[in-house]
Amino acid sequence: MRLFQFLDGADGTAVGVSTGQVARRLNSASGVYELATAAAAAGHTLTNEISARGLGEAIDIADLASAGRLLSPITHPDPAHLHLTGTGLTHLGSAATRDDMHREEDAAARTEGELTDSMKMFRLGLDGGKPAAGETGVQPEWFYKGDGDSTVGPGAPLVSPDFALDGGEEPEIAGIYIIGSDGQPVRVGFALSNDFSDHVTERQNYLYLAHSKLRPASFGPEILIGELPTKIEGMSRVVRDGITIWEKPFLSGEECMSHTIANLEHHHFKYRLFRRPGDVHVHMFGTATLSFADGIETRDGDVFEISASEFGLPLRNPLRIAPHDDFKIRAL
Repeated sequence: MRLFQFLDGADGTAVGVSTGQVARRLNSASGVYELATAAAAAGHTLTNEISARGLGEAIDIADLASAGRLLSPITHPDPAHLHLTGTGLTHLGSAATRDDMHREEDAAARTEGELTDSMKMFRLGLDGGKPAAGETGVQPEWFYKGDGDSTVGPGAPLVSPDFALDGGEEPEIAGIYIIGSDGQPVRVGFALSNDFSDHVTERQNYLYLAHSKLRPASFGPEILIGELPTKIEGMSRVVRDGITIWEKPFLSGEECMSHTIANLEHHHFKYRLFRRPGDVHVHMFGTATLSFADGIETRDGDVFEISASEFGLPLRNPLRIAPHDDFKIRAL
């Protein structure tokens, strides 16, 4: 079962439920946030909440996408209370890509055969990222991307600032969470995500990773309810002027990862500031597949497409380069 949000009329929103190839409107639901909050407060599952409200008319989700009516699959009434975050070096194979990006930055300072920090972090995950049930594993790399104002809906442009050196896709799976009134995290489900990043800036120096991640991100269009499959086989593409200039499969799910989902969740929500009642969290779990690693230089107008059959419709977003944003700082 999958959930999505769409524009209903001029300014209203509604919720759709996909089961297989069929989608229907959910009765008496204006948004996934309201739906999930109600289910958490009642102490039952989303499936129970959906069954209680019932399904209405059939919906063609592909038509909604074509008409630009699909929204991010969860939003918060106050964008400042939605957090976009993620983890890196979590997938088998991810270290090779990152290691190549960073190997030159400190070559003169290292002796031959010494591991980069990226490879050291990856090996920590291999050794301790999948602890036994009830135990705590090693913490992963972690990064912050922004709040709800940084989220980009399906089909909407991912805008790269004029000062950026690159704007490239990262095809990932994201966990979607709300924080209950008791301060406990509740997982809504999982979605495709594009951890849009500036890889040229990151490659200059590993300490620029934080800067490279302060970019918009897109996720959806649909949220998969229930447990994440242990192996996901997806496809990532870059399309230019209607022609695919790059495509590559990507793998995710715990079979393809050096960390368990539970371990990544624990190390995010162990911080009390991320357990504020009512907040929404979109937490991306990492990738091993980048067009940048294969020498692709993206351009304004390129379209990123990320797909995996378990998640319904592909996630598509065009790249746009922002005009110069002038600002001045004044003393009070």
